Amino acid sequence: MPHPVPETDKRTAAEAEAEADGTEDPASAREGFREPEATFAAVFRQALRRRGLPLERIRDHLRAQQISVSLATLSHWQRGRSQPEKAQSLRAVDALEPLLDLPTGALRSLLGPHRPRGGARPPDPAAARGVFGEDSDVEQALGDAFAHFNAGLRALTVQETVCLDEHRAIRETSVTTVVQAVRDGVDHLGVVHFLDSPKSGTAALDVPGRPAPRIRFLEEMGCVAADIPLGRRLARTETAVIAYTLRAEGETSWQHERRVTVPLRAYLLHVRFDPRAVPAHCWGYRRERIGADPSHRHRTPLDDFHTTHLLPTRCVPGVYGIEWCWPD
Repeated sequence: MPHPVPETDKRTAAEAEAEADGTEDPASAREGFREPEATFAAVFRQALRRRGLPLERIRDHLRAQQISVSLATLSHWQRGRSQPEKAQSLRAVDALEPLLDLPTGALRSLLGPHRPRGGARPPDPAAARGVFGEDSDVEQALGDAFAHFNAGLRALTVQETVCLDEHRAIRETSVTTVVQAVRDGVDHLGVVHFLDSPKSGTAALDVPGRPAPRIRFLEEMGCVAADIPLGRRLARTETAVIAYTLRAEGETSWQHERRVTVPLRAYLLHVRFDPRAVPAHCWGYRRERIGADPSHRHRTPLDDFHTTHLLPTRCVPGVYGIEWCWPD
């Protein structure tokens, strides 16, 4: 079956023809020779048009100097979809300037800073507030640190198992997450959990194979926060696996949820009930933000071992959880 074309890849027939013969796109032609802003893409396009050189000639000229750059890459450069960053590409820029009758450094000087790639893009603070809302419980718990909370890391996957005791209370939450550094030097992961009326002095956080981190317990908010060491400083794009278990004594629980502020490759929530306290029904759900009504709610059946789970097919930002009702 045909696949939809992403908006960023849609183009008119005229644009496709311009891309094939190496000229500027039609919108640029309508605006006249001089671009309103001296960007790398604009100056590159102007020079190509002034010299009357198609992209095939540019590619062949570079190839004769043992520099390999594809037609697609050259097209992206002139259209502003990407810019030269790798060593081979920068060599190509230096070789293009005399060919295009440009002063030395004319193109090089227009190159901006390297763009973050792939999973190494930093989290967007606005996206976090879109899920948490203004003055959320998380922001109140963290104070001024909220704006920079885990700013050097991006979560890739999260798996958590929640265990309830015979008193219908969540007694244990085990989390395994894979994170990726978005800058050099990150050495810890911050975690925040809100519990159901936890009893003072009962919260403990264990990290297998490592000393237990110091936790901060905000009794009035039922909140536990901690910084978990990664074991070493990460370079940008490096990944780390962190596993920890939070234990606490609290009151009756009716749900468990996680706030997701960036798209995850996978999220699994597994809830395990004590055989002496099994709920009547369970439902999985997703909400756009804290306080919003569930937009996707469905039954999640219990198995013979008194467990249920939620595994979204796509984990976009939002609030994901499982809720249950007790038989009486």
